[in-house]
Amino acid sequence: MNGVLVLDKPAGRTSHQVVAEVSRRLGAKTGHAGTLDPMATGVLVVLVGEATKIAQVLTADDKAYEGTLELGAETDTLDADGQVVRERRAEAACVDRAALEAAMAGFLGAGQQTPPMYSAVRVEGRRLHQLARAGAEVERAPRPIEIRRFDLVGFDPPRADFAVDCSKGTYVRSLVADLGAALGCGAHLTRLRRTRSGPFDLSRAVGLGEFDLDTASARLVPLAEAVAHLPRADVPPDHERAVSTGKPLKWNDISNAVAPAGMVALLARGALLALAEVEPDTARVRYRRVFRAT
Repeated sequence: MNGVLVLDKPAGRTSHQVVAEVSRRLGAKTGHAGTLDPMATGVLVVLVGEATKIAQVLTADDKAYEGTLELGAETDTLDADGQVVRERRAEAACVDRAALEAAMAGFLGAGQQTPPMYSAVRVEGRRLHQLARAGAEVERAPRPIEIRRFDLVGFDPPRADFAVDCSKGTYVRSLVADLGAALGCGAHLTRLRRTRSGPFDLSRAVGLGEFDLDTASARLVPLAEAVAHLPRADVPPDHERAVSTGKPLKWNDISNAVAPAGMVALLARGALLALAEVEPDTARVRYRRVFRAT
């Protein structure tokens, strides 16, 4: 069994627990293309079998979320799972819809974001959340992100519903905390649901409760479809074996078209044989991942 399975992750479980459950039920090697916090629900892209080799390609995809924030209270984890460390209810009561929408608009576009202490980012070999639970706080380097959409969907003070489209690596908890700081009243995340991860959205998702081997087989997205966003080339029949065994080739052995920049998917009869890059000077095909026949 090889392909991508889109799960609707339930709240209260870590992504790793969910992926391990899928692995146990399928009896197959599994991975994921981007985690969700325990409190979060929604699209979790699970990679099954040979699909674990395309994790790097899929984790680079943009994400979309919907959620709820609460103004006037900050927590140590930046969400409702943490302890309240500061309250500014009076300041929050002064925030109206216009002020909130104006502040949200200020986060649109490219920017920098500091990863939260309660995150899986590694600093000097240790996860930040491990350091945070030990009572330590360390300096974290800001990372480039881009917020393409940050809309107010509903406002019932002190809570607000929102929708956000963002680049990979964006922490919505941090975005909400930064919004609260910009408003001068603090805020934390109370609900988060991922609605899309790259090309995979909730319309393709299956719940863990209804998940079984037959459902997984029916819903499994083939490797070639999972990387459909990449440039692709059909390998001539006389070179299929060479590609599937990682034998050195030149780009003109595969195609007469201009070699694409970046990663390219090499296919045979609709099946993904390899992911590769073409050296611009030598036109040599550099294999990044080679796949067993699926």
